[in-house]
Amino acid sequence: MLNAAISQVIATMGHGDTLVIGDVGLPAPAGVPVIDLAVTRGVPDFMTVLTTVLTELQVEFHIVADEMQSVSPALAAQIATLDLPQARSMSHEAFKQATARAKAHIRTGECTPYANIILGAGVVF
Repeated sequence: MLNAAISQVIATMGHGDTLVIGDVGLPAPAGVPVIDLAVTRGVPDFMTVLTTVLTELQVEFHIVADEMQSVSPALAAQIATLDLPQARSMSHEAFKQATARAKAHIRTGECTPYANIILGAGVVF
């Protein structure tokens, strides 16, 4: 991981804390720190950011929007190949509300609809 801000957030996450990785259009709630990586459309892409974060974060659960499966099935399939624990889903509106409890919001340059995930921190022991 080369991004110091992301590494710092991950290092300070406790069990059950959440981290959002979002597409370019996902609104970040007031009070949630944003780490804005977006440079241009698609850069960096969602999957690159997600797989990089997963090299440092022990994940106990993850949440996506229900709409991802029908609107962006290729992305849903890519996420499924990661074998993340405890898959949960909820409506996009509920998902946006859940982001208000996140430790941080990482904004990517991804423009695929519903390319958003909430990662719940686990423990390494």
